Amino acid sequence: MNKLFDITGKVVVITGGTGVLGKAIAKYLALEGAKVVILGRRAEAGNAIVADIKEAGGEAMFLVTDVMKQDVLEQNLADIVAAYGRVDSLLNAAGGNMPGATIAPTGTFFDLKPEEFQKVLDLNLTGTVIPSQVFLKQMVEQGEGTIVNFSSMAAFRPMTRVAGYAAAKAGISNFTAFLATEVAKKFGEKVRVNAIAPGFFLTEQNRTLLTNPDGSWTQRGADVIRQTPVGRMGEPEELCGTIHYLISDASRFVTGTVAVVDGGFNTYAM
Repeated sequence: MNKLFDITGKVVVITGGTGVLGKAIAKYLALEGAKVVILGRRAEAGNAIVADIKEAGGEAMFLVTDVMKQDVLEQNLADIVAAYGRVDSLLNAAGGNMPGATIAPTGTFFDLKPEEFQKVLDLNLTGTVIPSQVFLKQMVEQGEGTIVNFSSMAAFRPMTRVAGYAAAKAGISNFTAFLATEVAKKFGEKVRVNAIAPGFFLTEQNRTLLTNPDGSWTQRGADVIRQTPVGRMGEPEELCGTIHYLISDASRFVTGTVAVVDGGFNTYAM
């Protein structure tokens, strides 16, 4: 029982691992003893993260991927198994947004571009389904494994502007519950699927939405702070403990849930 949180030697794959959140999670898990595989599109950024992890004493590798291409992911899996022999956890952190899938304060629903709305759905939702299908097969063969999807505050309540992103993340929460039930019923209790729903963290994706060029909050950023009981944005490292829990044996009776890490945002009502 004293090793419930031990992840030493576990092979953890992170899609979208070159982003602000993925980078922090990757380094934390590596320094906790995991072998971290970062999957992303930007080789320069990915290799820099790996170098930083190795310099700090951790084990990591980077592979170029495309979460929308099954054949690329299958090659990623083959390379990982060749290097480490297994896959213990998959973190589906890849995602993003596009201007045409949002509605500006001065715009209307009729300004939404269906083609960009679809692309956002594909990247965030289908870009979670395809990696899950590829890496889950390896976990089923091993007889154990964990998947952690990335949901959002936008999955819990309708938010202005981010129409496509919110729809995709609501789909992630539903897909998480579906897949957890599917794999537990058909492949046993040792293959688990959960999600994490971060509150508001400053990332490359939302920085211009939440902050002005001088670093002050935009009106939207100020509204987020006002509706977050702890009174601030989250720090990337504050996701690491929950991720650690969800991929460890400490959560072995937890599947199909969405763990909220939001400073109280989702509980607050004026």
